[in-house]
Amino acid sequence: MRILYLLLVVLFLVLQGVAGQPFNPGFFNPCTAQNGRCFPGICRHPYYWIGTCHNGNSCCRRGWRA
Repeated sequence: MRILYLLLVVLFLVLQGVAGQPFNPGFFNPCTAQNGRCFPGICRHPYYWIGTCHNGNSCCRRGWRA
């Protein structure tokens, strides 16, 4: 009977830790999050550079500089 209570406590602790985790986090791309696209090399007109992509390419956004 004591093992049943112990298993219940372990199950509760496992489920409590899982509750804060997202179900499917997916792949986070910071370039896409900034409405940008990854281009090899430099950004050409009408795109301008806003950062670097995960693979080392340029992260470019379409539009004009403010």
